[in-house]
Amino acid sequence: MRLATFNINNVNKRLANLLAWLDATRPDIVCLQELKATQADFPRQALEQAGYGAVWVGQKSWNGVAILARGAEPVLTRTRLPGDAKDDQARYVEAAVSGILVGSIYAPNGNPQPGPKFTYKLAWLKRLARHAAGLIAAEVPCVLAGDYNVVPTPFDIYPTRSWDRDALVQPQARAAFARLLDQGWLDALRHLHPDTPHFTFWHYMRQRWERDAGLRLDHLLLSPSLAERLLAAGVDREVRGEPGASDHAPAWIEIAR
Repeated sequence: MRLATFNINNVNKRLANLLAWLDATRPDIVCLQELKATQADFPRQALEQAGYGAVWVGQKSWNGVAILARGAEPVLTRTRLPGDAKDDQARYVEAAVSGILVGSIYAPNGNPQPGPKFTYKLAWLKRLARHAAGLIAAEVPCVLAGDYNVVPTPFDIYPTRSWDRDALVQPQARAAFARLLDQGWLDALRHLHPDTPHFTFWHYMRQRWERDAGLRLDHLLLSPSLAERLLAAGVDREVRGEPGASDHAPAWIEIAR
């Protein structure tokens, strides 16, 4: 079974890119982020014609998350993180698919920092950690996949000082990600590729794609029972180089059924 995460950066603008990738790789489960589409504008019909059922939480202009399932309908279990009833940003959706609980994550960027956006980022990641701890305690096969907007270590970014003040690399953000791993979640890409950077994001500016000046922002964290079934992991880098591409590339895992 192949499970992927893809920050599509506007699902309607890049629908052709998404459909081409789905047709070429045929993932069984896909977590999408940054839909930039309202609930009503999500391209459900086009995805159904491609063979995918979907659940999603849309939002105008920014944010938005979805879960796709090939040949199946995801069973929606949650449309937001618990812990802040006033948080109306569409950043988390959760569903059951083929015996796996799947969370699609689009964590806050947090820039500029310091400031209220960074404070919100850290609070959101803290809420995620509380929810994730409950999922671990429930001992269900689970994956939390998406754009965490965290570069976990200096190994996960190209050699540079230009990002030093960015929210993505701050010690507090990295500590929040590390706390998830301390709970028992497995970072699938890093686990299977400990010695090779696997970037998932290349900014549009300053020829960063052409220079391979990338960052690893997109992660698939597996609960212990699902981690036992992990077979492979990788990044579909070539998708980032296609015309009209998102600034992210899909990251994926393969697990035993």
